[in-house]
Amino acid sequence: MNANAPDTDDLSLRILDHLTDAVLLFDAECRLSYINLAGEMLFAVSARQVRGMRAREMFGLCDRRIESDFRRAVQRGETLTKRNLVLGAPSHPLTVNLTIVPVLEKERAEAVLVQIEQVDRHLRISMEEQILAQQNAARMLLRGLAHEIKNPLGGIRGSAQLLQRELQDEELREYTQIIMDESDRLQSLVDRMLGPNKPLIMEPINIHKVLERVRQLVQVEARAGVLLERDYDPSIPLVQGDGDLLIQAILNIVRNAAQAVGTRGRIVIRTRIHRQVTIGHKRNRMAVKIDVQDDGPGIPAELMGQIFYPMVTGRAEGTGLGLSIAQSLINQHGGLIECASTPGNTVFSIYLPLESGHD
Repeated sequence: MNANAPDTDDLSLRILDHLTDAVLLFDAECRLSYINLAGEMLFAVSARQVRGMRAREMFGLCDRRIESDFRRAVQRGETLTKRNLVLGAPSHPLTVNLTIVPVLEKERAEAVLVQIEQVDRHLRISMEEQILAQQNAARMLLRGLAHEIKNPLGGIRGSAQLLQRELQDEELREYTQIIMDESDRLQSLVDRMLGPNKPLIMEPINIHKVLERVRQLVQVEARAGVLLERDYDPSIPLVQGDGDLLIQAILNIVRNAAQAVGTRGRIVIRTRIHRQVTIGHKRNRMAVKIDVQDDGPGIPAELMGQIFYPMVTGRAEGTGLGLSIAQSLINQHGGLIECASTPGNTVFSIYLPLESGHD
């Protein structure tokens, strides 16, 4: 036997931990003996916490017949599938397909293997791909528009400047100054639509220092009745990123939350580690998830599919550039911003890879 060959059991466990579906193993008494990483993430628990727990405790009230289904699989050696089962708390339900497979030993079932496919996850990946495609299309459109606008704009401003030098009448010179001022304003607007054009300066950064900087800036600007709370996971390692650009991206989101709650409300900035995260077509072993949650009125349903487009805003005084720029900056870091909103609970979720992903 090759001394360098990997241990079969160890290799099997590592393979299971790389699966995106949750895999749980229960003994014949319906007690949990193994759960993979995807299962830990799905149930938001550690394997140590739940090992030995009964199936009915694991699955809660989602299906009271779960243990009878397990026993049926053991006694009859049948594979059962339950579709569109709802797991999780009412505030954060997860829709899954659950397959119960008896593990046979000498033609007798000694355990039950449970595979859980998260239906919501496939919808989320599809939504991510759509967001990234929208962002790329919007960026290409903006670059083309910027080129077409900037050239004639420069000509207009230059002509107004030359005309101003020739005019002796002070009142007429005021009109040329208006032309130049408005040209400068349009130039600034186009630059803001394109976002920062400096190259990323990637270095290891503490994401909580970035978030604290953002929180301090918004706390100064926000109304006295707006409460900004922190819920940080101190175990999160350093993130590779450009600190200044991450501050700008997250600041745009938290400022939006502060404007949404108005004179009185609550904003929570939360960080957590997520494993086996797929962003677009790239799979990352670990990613940090930053949630910005507010209890404002929510985003109108008709705007939800367009909020990351430039010039789309639900506020009369807004420019509609903040979220578009934030998404672009996070995309440059290999990440993504998602949003879920109902009245009283709007959450912007920022995903940033913690290490280089793989396909």
